[in-house]
Amino acid sequence: MGKLISKGWRKSDARVIMLGLDFAGKSTLLYKLKSGQAVETCPTVGFNVEALQTPCGVSFTLWDVGGQDSLRASWPHYLEDISTLIFVLDSTDTARLAEAKAALEEALGHPGMAGVPVLLLANKQDVPGALAPAELAEGLRPGPLAGHRWMLRGCSAHSGQGLQEVLAILGILLRG
Repeated sequence: MGKLISKGWRKSDARVIMLGLDFAGKSTLLYKLKSGQAVETCPTVGFNVEALQTPCGVSFTLWDVGGQDSLRASWPHYLEDISTLIFVLDSTDTARLAEAKAALEEALGHPGMAGVPVLLLANKQDVPGALAPAELAEGLRPGPLAGHRWMLRGCSAHSGQGLQEVLAILGILLRG
């Protein structure tokens, strides 16, 4: 193994998991990041996975895991050996903010999540009446993010607003 390291061998791509409640826009975000185009999606049953790269050249594999209540029991199976957690919040779904907070708290309580950085995405910022990222952050406190390095950014999966910044932040988080 020492010879492989000395010859420039490196760990495979970073593994990033994207979680959030159903209809938060996770799959739409994934495919907007991958292709640059908004894609109509159906609720994810299981997961979607794509290889991506940040503007600074950091490669990673992004796993988009279904967020329906019945599928959340499978989330712990995806939380081993990950580099970063992206948690997507629907900025227009104020009625389920407490549910989103509980789901995030449960995911971050997994033993494999100790020390894993978290990128919260306040999606659907282009929709009238959407909560601003600061308002969403207030709804999450006090809470599940204690003990984690985290950032919250607004974005729109449909318009692409904020997604270049999201990729740049991922590059920073993945470089460590």
